[in-house]
Amino acid sequence: MLADLSSRVVATARAGKVVVFTLSVAMIGALLLPGERSLAAEVDAVGVSAPTGFAEIVERVRPAVVGIRVKSDRRTSDIPRARSIPQGSLLERFFRQFGIQMTPDQDPGSDISVGAGFIISGDGYIVTNEHVVASGIDIEVTMDDGKIYSGKLIGADPQTDLALIKISAAGDLSYVRLAATEPRIGEWVLPIGNPFGFGGTVTAGIVSARGRDIGEEPYSDFIQIDAPVNKGNSGGPTFNVRGEVVGVNTVIYSPSGGSVGVAFDIPAETVKLVVQQLREKGRVTRGWVGVYLQQITPRIADALDMKKAQGALVAQLDAGGPAAAQGVEVGDVIVFLNEHEVTSPRDFARTMAVIAPGSTVNLRVLRNGQTLSLMITAGELSQVTKGPSDKQTKLGEEAVLGLTLSPATLVPGAGESGVVVLEINPEGGAADSGLQVGDIVLSIGGRPVTAVADFNRIVGEARTQAKRSLLIRVRRADSMNFVAVPIS
Repeated sequence: MLADLSSRVVATARAGKVVVFTLSVAMIGALLLPGERSLAAEVDAVGVSAPTGFAEIVERVRPAVVGIRVKSDRRTSDIPRARSIPQGSLLERFFRQFGIQMTPDQDPGSDISVGAGFIISGDGYIVTNEHVVASGIDIEVTMDDGKIYSGKLIGADPQTDLALIKISAAGDLSYVRLAATEPRIGEWVLPIGNPFGFGGTVTAGIVSARGRDIGEEPYSDFIQIDAPVNKGNSGGPTFNVRGEVVGVNTVIYSPSGGSVGVAFDIPAETVKLVVQQLREKGRVTRGWVGVYLQQITPRIADALDMKKAQGALVAQLDAGGPAAAQGVEVGDVIVFLNEHEVTSPRDFARTMAVIAPGSTVNLRVLRNGQTLSLMITAGELSQVTKGPSDKQTKLGEEAVLGLTLSPATLVPGAGESGVVVLEINPEGGAADSGLQVGDIVLSIGGRPVTAVADFNRIVGEARTQAKRSLLIRVRRADSMNFVAVPIS
């Protein structure tokens, strides 16, 4: 009987199928006949083996992972920053479908921030999150063996949520390296951190996605993982199966503040660039040319007579900025930055961020169907905060495309140029274009609009030329945007 059963197991295994039999020890003993091989021996004979774990990797890298406890002069959060899931998003609909209550983030009510970090050099440099050590007046680092050191903040970068601290310890410390290549979707990853104060906690999962834009800092291109990440994992490393750091845990999406298997890591490539500057200068400087960019949609591409949606559209220029002073114009489409092909505004921002101020960059732009090469000297990025404008509207003139417009000069606070969108007919051609009530139309296809008659005339001319859509430049609050409006 055992011989028949074992032969079926071996045959099934050789056929590439999986079969599970559960036999008690007594049954196996009764079935075994003198001289017969065991089931385990038969299965081993065809190369079926048990899965290997991650124990060796963890033993090698865990001594370099530390817990961080920070006393702050204000209340801070100790996450990875648990974000409320946006209303109407895929995740929000999923949780609502299964009756999971959405709760807002809770202030822990403490001036103690708890996170994690990892040692990147034998002399004690440690990477963690900026939000872990922000406003810290006392940084305490706990090693894997329980030893405690005082940490010194070397530098921090809020734009990428990264910080570098240092401890002084006798002798060389265990450290880990940042991965040279990006992880593939589906690869195993191992976060190690300090969740809820339980130091050295290891979890496992896979890379769920890469290149995530979650509305956070513009210079991070997040890796999404499904491994459990909770409070206290902030700043901790996520390893690949080779023991290299592929990312730094920084954000989770959660209805409750606990792990639901949706966590985001700052990629190792970003960490390398930021840490190098923090170590050398204590701060991060980024190149800047003074352009405000907009995504090229298929409709905008059609309005610009582009064969495909590519590049980044210049919607606005900083007056006196390098780009404005050196030949870039509103309406240009940036397709290359040096030798890097620009695929989106975020792609441009990330590429520009690694260019040193004072460097000369080559922008290749599309303008009126022609490709131009412009040499721009990069400045240094500075933060400019703009306040919203306060506009009031009143009834105006009916225009084509289902719009009601008024000259900006007749609308208090709207300025001296353009026409203001007062109403949009839901049945009109502009209803689904992206135009909004309050937008100030400045130009159509590069031609200025100062009156409702200008708007109607330009649209009429485009129709006689069999154009399908027009590119309309609008001012919205204090920003400039392009909207492609179908006119057929």
